[in-house]
Amino acid sequence: MLNERAQILLKTLVERYIHEGQPVGSRALSKFSGLDLSPATIRNVMADLEEMGLVTSPHTSAGRIPTPQGYRLFVDTLLVVKTLDKVELNHLENQLHPDNPRV
Repeated sequence: MLNERAQILLKTLVERYIHEGQPVGSRALSKFSGLDLSPATIRNVMADLEEMGLVTSPHTSAGRIPTPQGYRLFVDTLLVVKTLDKVELNHLENQLHPDNPRV
């Protein structure tokens, strides 16, 4: 459905939007995607993703945000889940207080 470039840009957009909570512009996508693309090329790919219903723009001068369909594609096909190593797992378990979940 999506070529590799569009997948990378959508993944980057969703990750940046989750991290920052703001619409993501072509400059940020260029910086964080690791792709050597011009802002114009990125805007063209974003326009294609918008036509597919995967991203939207809150207003004309804003960057783009993922739609529910964009999130679904991200979760189903683009999200990479890293398993925790034993040190990280032990650290988290030591921070949990099952008898007092508010701590």
